[in-house]
Amino acid sequence: MSEDSLVQRAYTSVLEHFIEHGRASHYAELAKFLGIQIDEARVLVRDTASAAPIASSWLSHDTDYIESWAPFSNIPTHNKISIDGEQKWSGQ
Repeated sequence: MSEDSLVQRAYTSVLEHFIEHGRASHYAELAKFLGIQIDEARVLVRDTASAAPIASSWLSHDTDYIESWAPFSNIPTHNKISIDGEQKWSGQ
């Protein structure tokens, strides 16, 4: 699998995890889903966040934890997102 393909799968997986669970996936969860090693997934999260358009996805300062993944925020905000009438997500 190409690196670009893996980055795209990671990006999509994080979005799907947000929708299903109301929060960003941890890189260990991403590793399990993608069938890769945890250390690989940690690096992949960084690579994927930096490959995204400017200010659409970012990690918490000095960590490997997802803070925001457009259009979702992993940190509660006043911007609420509803999907199919359910409102459990914060927006950027």
